[in-house]
Amino acid sequence: MITESVAREFTPLEEYEMLPEGTCAELIDGVIYDMSPAPLVQHQRLVMRISNSIFNYIAGRKGKCEVFSSPFDVKLSDDTVVQPDVCVICDPDKLTYRGCDGAPEWVIEITSSNFVHDYVTKLGLYQKYGVKEYWIVNPKIETTIVYQFDENCGLTEVVSYKFIENITVGIYKNREEPLVINIAAILG
Repeated sequence: MITESVAREFTPLEEYEMLPEGTCAELIDGVIYDMSPAPLVQHQRLVMRISNSIFNYIAGRKGKCEVFSSPFDVKLSDDTVVQPDVCVICDPDKLTYRGCDGAPEWVIEITSSNFVHDYVTKLGLYQKYGVKEYWIVNPKIETTIVYQFDENCGLTEVVSYKFIENITVGIYKNREEPLVINIAAILG
């Protein structure tokens, strides 16, 4: 008896999940995007120092939120998985074996060569899927743009800061001691 072999087609999410661990790629609207080459030193320095500032703030207050840096999968939908440079997740139920299932409260992207990806594509995705605060840190022009969204994904505020200015983090602004980040100061 001869049996026929039937080729199984994989969904874009399944194909994405089959990529080797640590792969710098994103799945956006069902299309896998290679995010290589690896980021440059200034990019990594910003990721590490911003993450460290956030971690120290949370840990110093015994907060429940956690900070993660890329590569770290954030599944926004069945056909969209991104790897933010830095993200803060306050709902532990969103954390899975693979990363985060749902929108983080706060996302930070450090711009590299593909500005459109951070300023247009990811801005739209983060707003659509319920991120509360989105920062775009641009080391070339030493500015940070901060977007604040409400519970209905509406844009409530957009402010541009120079690296030398203090930025009060929106998700922590109503605390007795809010988190304030000065990019120039953390870079030394």
